[in-house]
Amino acid sequence: MKVAFLHYSAPPIIGGVENVMASQAECLSNFGYDVEILCGRGNSWHPHIKVKANPLLDSRDPQILELKKHLDQGQVPLNFEDIAGQIFNWLVEVLADARLLIAHNVASQHKNLALTAALYRLISSRPEKLAVILWHHDFAWTASQYNGELYSAYPWNLCKIAWEGVTHVVVSEARKQEMVHLTGIEQDKVKVIPGGINQKNLIGLTDDLYQFVSQHHFLSAEPFVLMPIRVTRRKNLEMGLHIIASLKHHFPGVKLVVTGPTGAHNPTNEQYLKELIELRRLLDLENQVFFLAEYFPNGISEEWIGSFYRMADVLLLTSKEEGFGIPVLEAGLSRLLIFCSDIAPLRALADGYANLFSLKDSPEIVAKRIGESLNKDPVYSFRSKVKKEFTWEAIYTRKIAPLIRDVLQNQG
Repeated sequence: MKVAFLHYSAPPIIGGVENVMASQAECLSNFGYDVEILCGRGNSWHPHIKVKANPLLDSRDPQILELKKHLDQGQVPLNFEDIAGQIFNWLVEVLADARLLIAHNVASQHKNLALTAALYRLISSRPEKLAVILWHHDFAWTASQYNGELYSAYPWNLCKIAWEGVTHVVVSEARKQEMVHLTGIEQDKVKVIPGGINQKNLIGLTDDLYQFVSQHHFLSAEPFVLMPIRVTRRKNLEMGLHIIASLKHHFPGVKLVVTGPTGAHNPTNEQYLKELIELRRLLDLENQVFFLAEYFPNGISEEWIGSFYRMADVLLLTSKEEGFGIPVLEAGLSRLLIFCSDIAPLRALADGYANLFSLKDSPEIVAKRIGESLNKDPVYSFRSKVKKEFTWEAIYTRKIAPLIRDVLQNQG
C-alpha cells in the first residue's frame, strides 16, 4: 500500500518536522509500506523511500515568498489561485495511486498558503480511496509572533478551522487543547501522538547493524546486559548465563549479548562455545542470550562495539582471571551500571564505582543485586519509559499502526 507524506521540505533539510516525517517514513517503510515524500526541497536519503519535489511546495520558493509578502499585508495576489491550481494539479497526478496521505503542518501553518489552499481543494474533491491524516505540530493562529500576518478571511482562515473528512493528529496534549479552543473541534476528534526518538540515528547504528539488532529486538531490551569479551573459559560465561536465567524471572525483557569471537589461541574455545549454546538451551534463554560469535565468527568492528555500549544498560563481567579490564573503563565512559567479579585487577580499577561480587556468590544473589540497582536507578527507569513509549518503533506499534487501520476503515 502506498503512503505519501507531504511537507514543505524533507531531508537533507534540517528541521524538527522534517526529522519527525523522515522517521515516520522510515518506520512505515520498515513495516512494508510503499512510502514516498512530496516536498518542495529535499533529496532521496533512503533506498526504499522515493522523494518527489515540486518547488511550489517549498516555503522559500521565490514565487511563494512573493505571494507571502502580499499575504502578510492582508492582500491576496491576483496569481494566488493560479499557483494554488498548479499545485493542486500536481498533487492530483502524484497521488493517483496513493492510499493514504499524511500532511505535516500544511493545514495549520501559513508558510505556503497556496499549498494549504491546494490541499484543502484536494481533500474537498479527492477520490474516495485516498485517506488523509493532517499532522499538526504548530498552529500559526496561536503563535503571537504571527499576529500581524493573519487575517480572518480566505486563505488565512484555512489554518484556523477543523477540516472535515480527515483525521487530525497533534503532537501533545497542549497542542490538542490549542486546536480545540482555536477551531471548536470536539475533543475526541483529535488524536495525540507524540514525537519519537530515532534510535538508529541517536545511537549511531550502521544500516547493517540496525538490521541485525532490530531482527533480535535488542533496542527494546529491558535491561540490555553487555559482556564485551571473547568466548574463553577464564571469562566464566556460564555464570553469566545463570545470572540472566535468574534475572529473567523479574525482568522478562532482559537480553544478554556476548560480543566477542572465540579466543584465537586455544582450539578448545570452539568446544566451549558449543557447551554454552547447549547451556543456553537448557536454561531456556534462546531469546535472551546472544553470542555474536555465532553470527560473526571473526568478530565485529570497533564501531559496532561502541554502538553496543550505547545500547547497553549493564556491563557484566564474571571473569575468573583478568590482566587489566578495559571493558570496565569503557563502561564507565559509557555511563553503564557495572557488575563484575571481585578479582584484583577489576577491583583495582573500579572499587567504589562498580558493583563487585564474589565468584562464590550464587547467580540468584547477583541477579537480585542487579535488579535492585536497576529499580532504584532513575536513569534506567526513564530510559525504560522512553523505550516503551517514545521510540518510533514503540509509537508505531502502539499508536500509528492502529491509527492507520482506523483511518482506512473510516475514510475508505
